[in-house]
Amino acid sequence: MATTPTQIRIDASIKQEASALFSRLGLDMSSAVNMFLYQCVLRGGLPFAVEMPAYSQKTLDAMAEARRISRDPDVKGYSSMEDLKAALDD
Repeated sequence: MATTPTQIRIDASIKQEASALFSRLGLDMSSAVNMFLYQCVLRGGLPFAVEMPAYSQKTLDAMAEARRISRDPDVKGYSSMEDLKAALDD
């Protein structure tokens, strides 16, 4: 089977995370991309559903609250589970 070099642009952080994942699976980036492309051809389309997530309003509100809390400098944070448990015991 003849191969051809291909160049694609990928977000640097996603590439790093994907490379680490593929490594744990015993794959390199080229092998993983080839597997993806073979599956596309085999299935006649993408091998997974491409859709917009349909979150409930309750979930969207919880996500907005979590973002607000995470950015609030007045909210106490904990760097370890032990610190959190100690605060809960107080």
